[in-house]
Amino acid sequence: MRQAHQANERIGAAAEIGELTPREILIAGAVAYWCEGAKSKPHRQQYCVVFINSDPGLIRLFMRFLDVAGIPRSDLAFTVCIHESGDVAAAQQFWLEVTRANAEQFNKPSLKRHNPKTTRKNVGEDYHGCLRIGVHRSSALLRKIEGWAQTIMADPTGDGGRVSNPPL
Repeated sequence: MRQAHQANERIGAAAEIGELTPREILIAGAVAYWCEGAKSKPHRQQYCVVFINSDPGLIRLFMRFLDVAGIPRSDLAFTVCIHESGDVAAAQQFWLEVTRANAEQFNKPSLKRHNPKTTRKNVGEDYHGCLRIGVHRSSALLRKIEGWAQTIMADPTGDGGRVSNPPL
């Protein structure tokens, strides 16, 4: 009964969102990048868009975002980042299917050495590592993402971001 109730809550929440407009995809993608993308730091300047995540849904959202932002799929390069104990070939195939990219766009996988002192929980058939998406010639896109993110996260009212009556 609990599972049915939870499923209904998810269905109801999905119906509240509905289909996303291109503007909403830009907003969601900019926020996703700000959370998971590479950003400049004083000790490490960043001049290109690099996004890495292990969640296929978030990878698909970011790919939609790049489409809406006008980035050709041919400007993307992918790298599977995975522990050396993982199934590298299966992970490559998994991410190829998620992205629907050309195999030629995939770089040599980045293997993380196993530390025997740690007990990893992300193992088994469901472990596909992370996918790194690099965007060629993307310094202008990075500046746009910075601007979009600043606008999204701005506090125009000065009240700490409180919303009295959130619209549905």
